[in-house]
Amino acid sequence: DDERNGSTSTPQRLRRSSRSDSEVRPLASDEGGFEDEDKNGTTRRADAASNFGPSKSSHSGTNGLAENFDVEGSDEAGYSYRKEVEPLELEGSAQGSAQLPPETYESLRGTVWSTFLSRAWYEWLFPPGSPRSVQLLRRENIAVPACYLCVGLLQGLSGPFINVYPLDLGATEAQQATISSLRSLPASFKLAFGFLSDNLPMAGYRRKSYMFLGWMIASGSMLALALFSDLGLTREVTSEMTVTTAADGAPSIPFLSLCLLLFGTGFWFADVMGDSVVAEKAKLEPEHSRGHLQSTCYACRFFGLMIAAPFSTVMYSTLGPKTVVLVMAALPLSMLPLIWNMWELRNAPVKSTKQQCGEIWTTVCSRAVWQPMGFVYLYNLLQVGNAAWREFLKSVLGFTSNQLNMLLIVAYVLLYAGIMAYKYYFITWSWRAIYVMTTLLNGFFSMLQVCLIKGFTFGLDPFIFALGDDAFADFIGGIQFLPTTIMMVHLCPAGSEGAAYAMFTTVNNSAYTLSAAISTVMLGIWDVSKETMLNGDLSGMVKLTVFTTLIQISGVLFVKLLPRTKEDLTALHANPYSGSKLGGFIFLLITFSSILYSVVVAVLNIVKPGWAGESR
Repeated sequence: DDERNGSTSTPQRLRRSSRSDSEVRPLASDEGGFEDEDKNGTTRRADAASNFGPSKSSHSGTNGLAENFDVEGSDEAGYSYRKEVEPLELEGSAQGSAQLPPETYESLRGTVWSTFLSRAWYEWLFPPGSPRSVQLLRRENIAVPACYLCVGLLQGLSGPFINVYPLDLGATEAQQATISSLRSLPASFKLAFGFLSDNLPMAGYRRKSYMFLGWMIASGSMLALALFSDLGLTREVTSEMTVTTAADGAPSIPFLSLCLLLFGTGFWFADVMGDSVVAEKAKLEPEHSRGHLQSTCYACRFFGLMIAAPFSTVMYSTLGPKTVVLVMAALPLSMLPLIWNMWELRNAPVKSTKQQCGEIWTTVCSRAVWQPMGFVYLYNLLQVGNAAWREFLKSVLGFTSNQLNMLLIVAYVLLYAGIMAYKYYFITWSWRAIYVMTTLLNGFFSMLQVCLIKGFTFGLDPFIFALGDDAFADFIGGIQFLPTTIMMVHLCPAGSEGAAYAMFTTVNNSAYTLSAAISTVMLGIWDVSKETMLNGDLSGMVKLTVFTTLIQISGVLFVKLLPRTKEDLTALHANPYSGSKLGGFIFLLITFSSILYSVVVAVLNIVKPGWAGESR
C-alpha cells in the first residue's frame, strides 16, 4: 500500500506471509543485500537498494518478483501507513544500478574505510537497528539533515542583515515592517507549497525537484541583489557617533524588498520539502528510537542558527553587507549536488486531489488530531510576552546594541542546548510531564524579571542577571519544541505528508503570531512608555510583567488535552468513537483564519505602510 500511495517508505524487514519465518533461510551476500531459499530450492534475491524502497510494484508472478511478502515497520495505528499483503518487485532503486554504501561493518574489510573507521564509529554513523532510509548520513539521505542545517544558517545570516541594512539605507519604521513582512509572507503559503508537491510531481519527483527549485530561487535572488546594486557602506567616525552612508548605487527599498520576497519564497519552499521528507521517513523509525530522526534534523537547524547569527553580525560590521549577501547566495548552491544524490521514488503513483482532500478531512476530524493540536494552539497563544521589555533594557538599564545582540546569541546557543537536552535526556519522558515542568520553570524565571526591574540582582551585574534570565527561557523553549513536532509528524496521512505537516506547523506558528499581536495590545493597560520609565515610574512595568507571566503559566491548565506519549496518541486514534466533524471543522476554521490573518497583516504592511502607527 505504501507503493500505491507514492511513499518512499522502507520496510524494516520482509517476511514471507505464506509460511513461517523459520522457513526463510538467509544466505550470505557480499553486495549488502540478502538471499533466501524457498522449499523447492528456488533462490530469490533482494538487492541492497530495496532496503530503502522498491522501484515499482506488480501483481504478476514473473521473474524478479517476491510474491506474498508483506511490508512491516509502519505505525501500528494504521493511520500512517496501511499494511497489506501484496507482491513487491525487488530489483533495485529507481536510479538504476547506483553503487550503495556497505550495509554492514564486516563488508568494509579489505577496503580503505576499515583503516580509518572503527566499528563503534560506523555503528554511530549508521545505526544497525535502523532501516537504511532513516540513516541520515547515507549518501542518498544526507541532503535531508543538510537541508535543515542550510535553513538554520540562512536564518542566522539573514536576520541581522535584515535588521540592520534597511536602517543604513534610511528606511522608516513602516518600510522596515514592509521588508520583514515580504520576507515572511511566503511562510503563510506553506500549506500551498506542500499541497503542490503532493499533487503535482516535477520531473517525476514530488520532493527533490521542488527542493532543488527552492534553493535555486533563494540563491538567484541574493545573487541578483549583489550583482545589480552597490552594497558598499561608508562609515565616518566622529567624536559623538558613527555615521553610516550607503553607496550611490545602493539598492532601492522596492528592489531590496523584491529580492527578499523571492529569497523567502525559495527558502520556505525548500524548507517545506525537507519537512515532508522527514514526515515520510520518521514513520519508519523503530519503536526504540522514535523521535531521534526529527531531533537530529532540528538539532542541525538550530546549530546552524546558533553559529550563523554571530558570524553574520561580525561579517557585516567588518566586511560589509555585500559579503553577507554573497554567502547567502552561495550556501543554497551547496545543497544542489546533495539533492541530486538524494533517493526518491520516481514516477510514484499520486493520489487524486479529491482523494487527498478527503484523507486530510478524515485526519483532522480525528480526535487524535484536533485535541492535541488544540492544546498546541491554546498553549502557544497564551505565551504572551512583555512587549516593553526590550525598551526597558535599552532605555532604563542602558544596554548597548552589542549587549542586546549578545542576549540574542546566547539565546540561540541555549535554544540549541534545549534541543540536544531533549534528544539525549528527555525523549523518553511523558509529553505532559515535559510541559508541566518547563512551564513552571519558565514562570519562575519570568518572575525574576520583577527582581531586575526592582534592582534586586543578588550582587550580579544587571547584564549578567538579564543574560541568565532571558536566555534560559529559550533553553526551555528548545525542550518544548520537539515533542510537538514529533506528535505532528505521526498525524500525517500517507501520501499527503507535505500538505498535512505544513498545515500543522501553520497552526503552531499562527498561534505565536497572534500571541505577539496580543502582547502589543496589552501595552495600553498600564503606562509603560519610554518617557514614563525614564522618569523613574516602573510600577506599570512590574504589573505588566506579573500579568503576562500568569497568562503564560495558565497554559498548563490545558495539559490534559495532550496525550502523555506516542502510545496514547495511537490509542486515541484507534478509538472508533473519537471522530468529530465539528472538531475537524473548528480546526480547519482556525487554520485558514490564521493564514488569512497573516496574509492580511503582511499585505497591509506592504500596500499601506504605517497603518499600525509606525512612522512613515
